[in-house]
Amino acid sequence: MSKRKTFFDIKASADGKSADVFILGEITQWAWEEYGEMSSVIFKEQLDAVGDVSTIHLYVNSPGGSVFEGITIANMLKRHKARVIGHVEALAASIASNIIASCDEVRMPSNTMLMIHNAWNRVSGNAKELRKAADDLDRINEMQVETYMAKIGEKTPEEEVRRLMEEESWISAQHAFELGLCDLVEGTNSVAACITNEHAKLFKNMPKAFLSKSIEQNVLSEEEKTMRAKIIADSKANLTYLKTIL
Repeated sequence: MSKRKTFFDIKASADGKSADVFILGEITQWAWEEYGEMSSVIFKEQLDAVGDVSTIHLYVNSPGGSVFEGITIANMLKRHKARVIGHVEALAASIASNIIASCDEVRMPSNTMLMIHNAWNRVSGNAKELRKAADDLDRINEMQVETYMAKIGEKTPEEEVRRLMEEESWISAQHAFELGLCDLVEGTNSVAACITNEHAKLFKNMPKAFLSKSIEQNVLSEEEKTMRAKIIADSKANLTYLKTIL
């Protein structure tokens, strides 16, 4: 059976001094669904393969996905001795926003967004098992708060970050800058957000701008339409409802 393309790609520059990392689509646990190795294993192999680079540009357009795969990827980038510059292409939601928050510098075009919220999952079982699941989610939330606050510093009180997570907040580039989650607001970007109908059902407060019909086709070039279609197709291909997602 042929292997599907992963949700990420890593490429070294021609001069070997920098590398580009692309995270486009849902962050899944397995590199090729149930086939092959875990995504973080393949990610590390590709990251190691670019060699001794001094700068990494991370480009993200993702609705989120597996918490622990996302945390692992974020920590790999954070430990790397290169300066990591995060670019939000359209949307960095859920655990993808946590990956962005782990970067040394975050740049967001003015028409892009972050989304942060409390962790949730699908569970079944007896009362003891459900209480444990709730406790596990609380611990995951604390991990996320720690990452956000490490980026924000003293710019925004921790209580405000917790409130935003509780309300499932869709944060504009300018708001992210004011909070301390973004370092530079740039000009607008034409890349489409990778929110599928399946993901739309998962979120409570998703802005209408991120629904598939929100971007008028007549304002996109043919190249941009092709890119948008590819991003959506990759996201759908990788779509796996995981036991624990953020």
